[in-house]
Amino acid sequence: MIQPRSIVQISDNSGAKIGRIFKVLGSSKKRYAEIGEIVVLSVQKAEPRKSVKKKDVLQAVVVRQKKPFRRKDGSYVRFDENAVVILEKGKQDPLAGRIFGPIPREIAELGYQKIASLAPEIV
Repeated sequence: MIQPRSIVQISDNSGAKIGRIFKVLGSSKKRYAEIGEIVVLSVQKAEPRKSVKKKDVLQAVVVRQKKPFRRKDGSYVRFDENAVVILEKGKQDPLAGRIFGPIPREIAELGYQKIASLAPEIV
C-alpha cells in the first residue's frame, strides 16, 4: 500500500536511488497504489553523473510492495521493501537498461513485458 509521501527504493540503473511518491495516478480520489500501478515521484537521492538528477519529477510503476497481495490461486506474496521502476515519458517502457531484484509475474500480465524481461528473477 503505497500512498503520497511514501519513500520508495528505485530498482533500476537510471541513477536514482530513493524517491518520494507525491501522486497516485488513476482517479482524483485514488489514495493507494499497488503492484503494477503508475505513480509520480520526486527523486530524493541520486548518483552523480547519471541521466536522472535529484529533484527530478518522474513517472514510475510499482514493482514491489511490503503489503501482502493475493493471487488468483489464493496464495499471498509480499516483499521486504517498496520499490518502483522509472518509466520513459509517455511510454510503458523502463528508462534504464537494467532492473535489480525480484519482480512478480503480475507485472508481465499487466503489460510491462520489457520490465519482466530485464528482471533477474520472476516470482
